[in-house]
Amino acid sequence: MNRFVHILVGLLLVGSVVYAQQSDVRDGLTPELVAALQDGGHVIYIRHAMTETDYADQVDATLSDCATQRVLSEAGWEQARDIGASFEVLEIPVAQVIASEYCRAWQTADLAFGRYVKNADLNFLPVADFSDEQMATMSERVTPFLSAVPVDGLNTVIVAHDDPFEAATGIYPEPQGVAYVVRPLGDDGFELLARVPADAWISTAR
Repeated sequence: MNRFVHILVGLLLVGSVVYAQQSDVRDGLTPELVAALQDGGHVIYIRHAMTETDYADQVDATLSDCATQRVLSEAGWEQARDIGASFEVLEIPVAQVIASEYCRAWQTADLAFGRYVKNADLNFLPVADFSDEQMATMSERVTPFLSAVPVDGLNTVIVAHDDPFEAATGIYPEPQGVAYVVRPLGDDGFELLARVPADAWISTAR
């Protein structure tokens, strides 16, 4: 099987979307992957760094009030900084940094890259257990970010959440801090290339 799986997101085939399997995605921060990222042209989707607790806060969260949401733990703050430091050490060029409106997402982006723009389309829907229709809605919102080709020679970074990514790809991103590297194909969707655990960035940064 070709390990560079072409994700046909947004293309309905007999009412369903074709997804990748976790086993089809390369794991780790290999020299080849680093070289590809240095050349630009990719989207890097990072699930926010570690939080103190893990629960479906989207049901009751007020987006303007971090006190109503899960917050980054002390380890999460350090994890986010290390991810950003690794990008600098590896000289991976970044154009846009886009985060959801949840505090743990934009704070991860800020700690790692020192800049971000918020976009509501990366948010959860405000329910704990998602229906198929709600997953489809999140997929429709997230897919354009994964398929949009960045400026030549640069990469786009997205910092968001688990369920919206799973909705768009069929892969649940775990643990917190994990990143997925995507090759955007514009109107043709995107390819999932690699999964990079947070520890892989951190070992490079230290």
